[in-house]
Amino acid sequence: MDELDGPEYIRPAQKECPRCGCCSEDLCAKGRNSIRRCHGHTADQARDVVASCPCSSEWTKHTAAWRNAQVRVTRLARELPVPEESLTLLRALARGAHAEDPNEGFPQLRLRGLAQLVSGLYAITPHGHTYLAALDDVRAPVPVLVLDVDLPTRTARVEVRAWQQGQPVTVLLDHITNDTVMTPEALPGRWLEAEANVEVEHVDRLVLTHYRTVPLAPLRRGWLPAETDTE
Repeated sequence: MDELDGPEYIRPAQKECPRCGCCSEDLCAKGRNSIRRCHGHTADQARDVVASCPCSSEWTKHTAAWRNAQVRVTRLARELPVPEESLTLLRALARGAHAEDPNEGFPQLRLRGLAQLVSGLYAITPHGHTYLAALDDVRAPVPVLVLDVDLPTRTARVEVRAWQQGQPVTVLLDHITNDTVMTPEALPGRWLEAEANVEVEHVDRLVLTHYRTVPLAPLRRGWLPAETDTE
């Protein structure tokens, strides 16, 4: 009879995610709060299985990947715009037009996730709409108050008083720390400055970029609590 060196280890079965069917519940909880998504937290042999998981997708609102994509696409529009022929095609697709592409602008749009082929036809993606909004919205520096940070989800809640007073806005913590070189522990209660499109109505369209540390004095009156207003 063959002898074993020790007890055979069998990994306990993990609870399946009720929303996707391709991941465990724990994996989706981790992937939803990571820009690496679910496939970035799995072994090589399982990545193809979970690669399209909707729970962590950048197309699913309020995932870390979606928040990161909103900022990435906004900065792309403002800092590294697509060629004019691609922009012309994208605006036509946003209008719902059946657009031709004589100047071959589509490959640039598809490369950046702004457009796709659907049943052989060109179609704008949600990121394409975000890109156009970033071009058309008025963006300006505004004071931002960091309310608190959540280390497990790598998010922060901030208040953008120039947009809506008393309305928390969730942003990625790493965007703030990378821009300001501040530690997460130093952020709660701190006023910063960021660029934002404060004329939008819905929080899902509000995109903050380019966080900066600033002294209190330059902040415009009316955006600070009464006890910290400066003359």
